[in-house]
Amino acid sequence: MAEQYMVGLLGGVIASLLGFVFLYCNFLIRFRGLRKLNRAASMEFPKKNSVNKTGKSEGVGTTDIIIVGAGVAGAALAYSLGKDGHRVRVIERDLNAPNRIAGENCVDEIDAQRLLGYTLYKDGKEARVSFPLEKFQSHVAGRTFHNGRFIQRLRKKVASLHNVSLEQGTVTSLIEENGIVKGVHYKNGNGKLLTTYAPLTIVCDGCFSNLRRSLCYSKVDIPSYFVGLTLTNCNLPKENYGAIILAHPSAIVFYQISSTEVRCMVNVPSENVPSVSNGEMACYLKTQVAPKVLPELYDSFISAIQKKGNIRIAPNKIMAAAPHLTPGALLIGDALNMRHAITGGGMTVALSDVVILRDLLRPLHDLSDASTISKYLESFYTLRKPMSSTLNILANVLQKVFSASSNPAMKNLQHTFLGYLRLGGMFSYGASAMLCGLCPSSLSLAFHFFSIAIYGVGRLLLPFPSPRRLWDGAKFLWMASSVLLPYIYSEGTRQMFFPLTVPAYYRTPPENKDKKNFMQ
Repeated sequence: MAEQYMVGLLGGVIASLLGFVFLYCNFLIRFRGLRKLNRAASMEFPKKNSVNKTGKSEGVGTTDIIIVGAGVAGAALAYSLGKDGHRVRVIERDLNAPNRIAGENCVDEIDAQRLLGYTLYKDGKEARVSFPLEKFQSHVAGRTFHNGRFIQRLRKKVASLHNVSLEQGTVTSLIEENGIVKGVHYKNGNGKLLTTYAPLTIVCDGCFSNLRRSLCYSKVDIPSYFVGLTLTNCNLPKENYGAIILAHPSAIVFYQISSTEVRCMVNVPSENVPSVSNGEMACYLKTQVAPKVLPELYDSFISAIQKKGNIRIAPNKIMAAAPHLTPGALLIGDALNMRHAITGGGMTVALSDVVILRDLLRPLHDLSDASTISKYLESFYTLRKPMSSTLNILANVLQKVFSASSNPAMKNLQHTFLGYLRLGGMFSYGASAMLCGLCPSSLSLAFHFFSIAIYGVGRLLLPFPSPRRLWDGAKFLWMASSVLLPYIYSEGTRQMFFPLTVPAYYRTPPENKDKKNFMQ
């Protein structure tokens, strides 16, 4: 243990020196980004309604902004823009409460549970990862809950604004004229085909989006599926802490979703998903997964399997953001970008997108010049990178590390990761700060990667280097790099680490026509 600690300490010292430059650069980048957003949000212009340039409208007429989808991103964005005075029309396919297995103010009155971190279990060892909340007030913590209850609370807030309309309907297509999106065609709850127009249409219709193909280069990967169960009459080993079991053949995640229920998510590789309908999945869970479940959860796990209709499956989709600029339209949320759900980071990224986009749109009261607005909003895709890239890469890398593997180098990587977290201090807190979105920094991600790499190689070289140990260290570095680097490449190295070199980063709000006329 002493040798392990000394290796960790040495790794931390070396990585700290390497990371000092990273963190300093990160400070400059974040400072410039926040200053830009604050400057945009503080600009005030005389208010004036948008002018419709598309001629006489059909059906339900025109508005300032159309939002397609009223999930977490759509509902939160509609409320934020409505509070800023924009006229918003939200079209949601189904306004009933969603019944999803998902990474689960509006958390009041839905029996949401406090989450302070996770405990990881592997081969009889454990590592606790606590969120670094010491500098925050006592009420600040993670929250886990029923996804449907949370979304219905968001929609209730949206419906309370007089300038925001929320209606049920299925958007069938975007209306495009001369390369500019003018509005949408949609069918309402009665199946009637309607048309509505707006200078800006924001598409956030989720992971199953049928509109993203015209707005981005979508390449979706499904490495695994989550098999979801709801457990009752049980308690997690540590109060306010989720549990992640790294086991063969599947990683298992447990977290509280109400005062009486625990959500269980079993990560099953895509190439080996048993059928639910013929009973193969229930057999798989009982014979392959149940023996790996913690003793205090075992009986409830078996009971949940036997409960009819309690087994549900959802694909874990991965898709890097690759939008192409389309005047009059914008993508956000899972319609734009998805990461593996094992860390539950999708909601954090979505709400971060909402805050950034709200601040960019706040000074704009005339959206009629679609081309100019589109060029200005291009900065959104760079400004979102610190949060989205950090959580995307963490989720996608961890799902690979947590997956069962017969490769000795991958097993070494699993043990190294757990050992790194058990070192505590800056090692554990730094990783958990990124995981929960409190430190959304690509450079911090690089810093911890270097730390883990140094720690892992050091473990393999002890008590003294030998040709075999040097070879094992080289294989370890190759495995770690082959897991991480492809995801960095897909996220965009330049936007992640050198955002100040991206021209869109410096876009300023276009001058409103009504202000120009007022000044003349």
